Amino acid sequence: MPDSTHPRLDPAQISWHTEADGALRIRFAGPWDGNRPLPDLGALLSVLDAGPREVVLCADALGPWDSRFLAFVLRLLEACRQRRIPCRREGLPEGAQRLLVLAEAVPEQGAGSHVEPPSLLHRFGLGALEWRRKSVENLAFFGEASFSFLRLFSGRARFRRADLLLYLHEAGAQALPIVTLISLLVGLILAFVGAVQLRMFGAEIYIADAVGLGMAREMGAMMTGIIMAGRTGAAYAAQLGTMQVNEEIDALRTFGVAPMDFLVLPRMLALMLMLPLLTIYAILMGILGGAVVGIGLFDIPATQYYQQTINGVPLIHFIAGLIKACAYGLIVATAGCLRGMHSGRSAAAVGEATTSAVVTAIVWIILANALLTVIYHVLGI
Repeated sequence: MPDSTHPRLDPAQISWHTEADGALRIRFAGPWDGNRPLPDLGALLSVLDAGPREVVLCADALGPWDSRFLAFVLRLLEACRQRRIPCRREGLPEGAQRLLVLAEAVPEQGAGSHVEPPSLLHRFGLGALEWRRKSVENLAFFGEASFSFLRLFSGRARFRRADLLLYLHEAGAQALPIVTLISLLVGLILAFVGAVQLRMFGAEIYIADAVGLGMAREMGAMMTGIIMAGRTGAAYAAQLGTMQVNEEIDALRTFGVAPMDFLVLPRMLALMLMLPLLTIYAILMGILGGAVVGIGLFDIPATQYYQQTINGVPLIHFIAGLIKACAYGLIVATAGCLRGMHSGRSAAAVGEATTSAVVTAIVWIILANALLTVIYHVLGI
């Protein structure tokens, strides 16, 4: 009784003979599929070394075949090509002929191919051209945004008021939880770090001054700006980038609607209006966090802490912080919309635009903070 677990497979067969006209006729027979043993190509190669006039492939007795048959024929064709022997394949199945054409249409990648890296001067030139291209795109965006605001003030900007209300809600009320958490923690940290030093001099009461000044002038606006850069600015870049991928922005231009008015303007307005309000809220939450440390850990009376905060933080410091908040709102909105409108048309490009929007906004916020700090110092604020 035959073993049903390991059935015996008939081997693939190949034979050849040289005809009177000098052509070598190679005949394939039997099944060429599954795990059947294949003939040795070495003996056939020695016959090809004799230099026949041409090779004729014949498959009139060929049984079932799969990719192993194609791989064998490809090796045979390559051997004929190396020896400059013409090979006729009309005798092969029509399907095999089509697959061989497809296989030969894509050249094999050389494993040892080496590409010389571009020179330093070449890379510098490419970087300069890319910087020039991006500079032109950025200037064009700033110009279009400026004209869009002019059309807004003249009442000719075209966008849906419902969209503006939606963006105000997304950039305002929906951002309150994260702004609350971060501002409270920043206030707690400022108070605790300051109290450790002030306690050595018995001046714990000045925790109120340190936290109030730090939150009002710097940390309230900066932390809110960074939060909104990672939250809302990135969302703007992803939304506009996805619209680029889906060609929605091109469709708006086709219908005669300016994408800068319809898409960018309401987003920029929403963030520019909400970020100063969020900054006021963040300053109050930071002062509250400082009060928790001062009152709870260092036994400062609540009334005295409140009075010290009022006396130590004049209104001018709040105004200085709100001016920075307005600048940060413009920066975050511009960075997000700029990267989104200039995004490529692929999923990877949308991800790069989102990352670039966050990085750009944070860098611009730090630069704007340094510039405004110098201006305040010059003006004596």
